[in-house]
Amino acid sequence: MLQALFVDDDADFLRGVSEIAEQEGFAVQGARSLHDAREQLANEPADVVLVDLVLPDGDGIALLRELKETTSSDVILVSGVATVDSAIEALRLGALDYLTKPLDTSRLRVVLAHVLRLRSLKEEVGTLRGELRKLGRFGKLVGVSPAMQKVYDMMIKVAPTDATVFITGESGTGKELVAQTLFELSGRRRRPFLPLDCGAIPQTLIESELFGHERGSFTGATQLRRGCFERAAGGTLFLDEITEMPIELQVKLLRVLESGSLVRVGGDEPVPVNVRLIAASNRVPRDAVENGKLREDLFYRINVFPIVLPPLRDREGDSLLLAERFLETLNAAQGTSKRLSAAARDRILSHPWRGNVRELKNELQRAFILDDSVIHLSDLSSGNGPAPPAQEAGGSLEESERQLILATLDQCAGDKKRAAQILGISLKTLYNRLHLYAER
Repeated sequence: MLQALFVDDDADFLRGVSEIAEQEGFAVQGARSLHDAREQLANEPADVVLVDLVLPDGDGIALLRELKETTSSDVILVSGVATVDSAIEALRLGALDYLTKPLDTSRLRVVLAHVLRLRSLKEEVGTLRGELRKLGRFGKLVGVSPAMQKVYDMMIKVAPTDATVFITGESGTGKELVAQTLFELSGRRRRPFLPLDCGAIPQTLIESELFGHERGSFTGATQLRRGCFERAAGGTLFLDEITEMPIELQVKLLRVLESGSLVRVGGDEPVPVNVRLIAASNRVPRDAVENGKLREDLFYRINVFPIVLPPLRDREGDSLLLAERFLETLNAAQGTSKRLSAAARDRILSHPWRGNVRELKNELQRAFILDDSVIHLSDLSSGNGPAPPAQEAGGSLEESERQLILATLDQCAGDKKRAAQILGISLKTLYNRLHLYAER
């Protein structure tokens, strides 16, 4: 039975709507104030919350904001003094519906029936997702290890909310895939998902890229430009490698997150913003704060819901599952049926993969190009000895990536678009890599 909480200071109104909800199959609790409602929700979460816009100790919009930030409850707002502005604000913040007093009981029944259908659908989706998890798939992520199952459990809890998520883990562990999956499981999935690599943009441009600029604000600013916060309106903004953002810009980012508005470069008028923020870093957060790479106040603001991704070496059995999935994708793209040899499987399972999933993908793509029907991965180290230092592994990975990109281009007779598709990267990223290689 679904749980409902109705919040209104009118006892007769509470009795009436509670009777209707009970007839529709809900277990109903009542509260006469925001304080009482918060206490009841702390003890027992509700599937649906119906709250009056005006209460003795505050307004229903405040409770709506709190619930959309921290829970997956459906919220219905009710008001006897409804205005167009308040209705728009409620729906913009994610209210399921906005009803007016005196209440149309038939309308309430329709809304409650809609809640029942939504919850039933979510249960079905959850069951299907559970079955996919057993097969090693969760959104864009692949893995069946206990370490990844814990990550999936955390993602399921936080995805439906608007809580800020801070994803940390070694390079190549799949932080952007986690962010994309959180977005696709959220209520904002029909709005934009905008990723920004804070370490890949010149410091002179990152402020404009984030917050936008006004025409004439600096040399070359020939027209107004909306930044990432505005372009991701209603959706999700993913700030990758946030610890690489200039420290002075972190102050401005914190101000935007706390105020819900920004000022474009060269402007003086505040612009309201409505985005969910997901941040990521390959640094240990506490170390980044101590080393002056991340402001402590910003850390506390973005660390609302931390997710730490395990390195591939701690994901028992996942390396082979990932390799098979990558090979399946490559075979489909090329119309081939290449397979892994028994020796290659053993090497994949025993290799330390200091570059994590990214290194595994690059090595498999290179071997796919070089080998014929059977992929041997014969040049991989056995992984039985001590793992190479992270710096050396990183350098080896960069060289492996360079060889892979150039070999793929050669196979595609210079067709960059086709090569980018095979490599699983954007055309822009491919051009950036080629430009980097040309400078060396």
